[in-house]
Amino acid sequence: MARPTTGARQAAYRRGLRQEALAAWWLRAKGYRILAQRYKTPYGEIDLIARRGCTLAFIEIKARATPEAAAHAISPHQQARIRQAAERFLQERPVLAACQMRFDAVFCCPGRWPQHVPGAWE
Repeated sequence: MARPTTGARQAAYRRGLRQEALAAWWLRAKGYRILAQRYKTPYGEIDLIARRGCTLAFIEIKARATPEAAAHAISPHQQARIRQAAERFLQERPVLAACQMRFDAVFCCPGRWPQHVPGAWE
């Protein structure tokens, strides 16, 4: 399989940024406060970290043609990396340790509103 060109990679990167911005807007409309976007650690990156009440949500954004395809795009390996990055986030912010931790997903599909899936995996 051929590697994508630099232009194709840049376009995909820009699409990803737009989807993350749309997901953040959607979550704010649902009452979430965005604490971090594109949080990077040696373990991996978390697209969004949001808080609503005493729930802290670590959110993966996936843009695919269908919600089913988006759900299948979050691999067990990726879930483990996000979990490790979430633990690092909490170590850096002990004041949030009392919050309930949850792993969510937001699926962005063409022609549809974003679909927020609380507790997408455990």
